[in-house]
Amino acid sequence: MASAQVRSTAPELTRAQQRARDWAEIQERMLVPLYEAVYHRLEVGPATSVLGLGCRSGLALLLAAARGAEVAGLEPEGELRSLARDRRLRVLADVHRDAAPEGPPPTTHSLVTAFENLYCAADPQELVRSAARLTLRGGHVVLATWGPPERCESAGVLDVARRLAPPPSAGRGGRRYDPFGLSAPGKLESLVVGAGLRPDGSGRVSCPFAYPDLESAVRGLLSTGVYDTAAEYSGEALVVKELTEALHPYLRDGGAVRMANVFRYVVAQAL
Repeated sequence: MASAQVRSTAPELTRAQQRARDWAEIQERMLVPLYEAVYHRLEVGPATSVLGLGCRSGLALLLAAARGAEVAGLEPEGELRSLARDRRLRVLADVHRDAAPEGPPPTTHSLVTAFENLYCAADPQELVRSAARLTLRGGHVVLATWGPPERCESAGVLDVARRLAPPPSAGRGGRRYDPFGLSAPGKLESLVVGAGLRPDGSGRVSCPFAYPDLESAVRGLLSTGVYDTAAEYSGEALVVKELTEALHPYLRDGGAVRMANVFRYVVAQAL
């Protein structure tokens, strides 16, 4: 008697859903040292109202909530927003629509953060102006980005996205991310001043990217969105191949992958 084949009834994840899960399960923890350094410096606690701009699946908000803060987030990508809401976080698509059942976040907050989305924003200056509008007078805005490329071992790995993306002259669509576009001295400070905020200090934080194996490293890095345009133009198979090769210098004994990186943040005060 032939054995019956059992087919899984679990729905297959879309590419966007899988990328979101890879972010939440693999990549988001890499920036925990950055989140914690900022929260420690600003003494985030029960008296703090935190709004995370581009909060993705919400780990930074969870850490602030664990300190007693009131938290809310804005995240344009629906798959990431859904994961954040699964964590019982109040996360909207933007401040004007898609209100959660418990209502929109407060109009202004004592701390507004842009930890992960500043360098990939279409208009970083406008994002910072929006952050300023959402911050209580006397409150703080925190902007973060990659540190100097020479201090980041992931720089060569991130360059795969640039090499495999279409040249600007090709006229192809898609967003081209420059992870180090705001890393030069004074770049973040100029955004702060341009938004009418007062610079109130800065810092650098070590954020090593560590993965148990090459497959996890590739999945985690692809989940950042940095490689999307390259994958559309050159094909995902080539992106994965080039990314895997670029990661080989960072393989450790036992197959783990580790890259030392530095992230920089600037604190600004709303006037």
